[in-house]
Amino acid sequence: MVFNKLKKALSGNSSNTEDYLEIDLSSKKEDDSKVLVKLFVLKKYDDVTQILNILREGYTIGIIDIKTLRSKDPIELKRAVAKIKKTVDALEGNIAGFGENTLIVTPSFAKIQKEEIVRTEEVKKSKFDDL
Repeated sequence: MVFNKLKKALSGNSSNTEDYLEIDLSSKKEDDSKVLVKLFVLKKYDDVTQILNILREGYTIGIIDIKTLRSKDPIELKRAVAKIKKTVDALEGNIAGFGENTLIVTPSFAKIQKEEIVRTEEVKKSKFDDL
C-alpha cells in the first residue's frame, strides 16, 4: 500500500493532494530485539566461521560444545578457541569456559561472572561468632 502511494506520487498521476507521505517506522519486528541463546557443536576447525558469523550479528549468546574437536585434534581446538577469543575481544564481548567441554560466548551487552560464588557454609567463622 505504501509502495502504491509512493509510485503514484512519483509518477505525477496522484489524485491525492498531500505533499508528503507518512511512513510508520514504529512497527518493528518483535524478534529484532530479542536475545538468542544458540547451541553450537565444534566438530572441526571450519565450524568456527559459522559460529563467528552468528556472533557478529550481536544478539546471540553462544554455548559451544568442544568435546568432539578436543578428542579428535587438540591443536585444531587451540586454534579454533584462539580465533573465537580474538573475535569476541574485538566485539567487546566475553568468553569463558564452563567445565572441560563447553565455552560460553556473549556479545558486548552481556557479561559473564567469572569469579566463583562463595558458599555460606564455606565462610570461616570469626572468633567472635561463638559469643
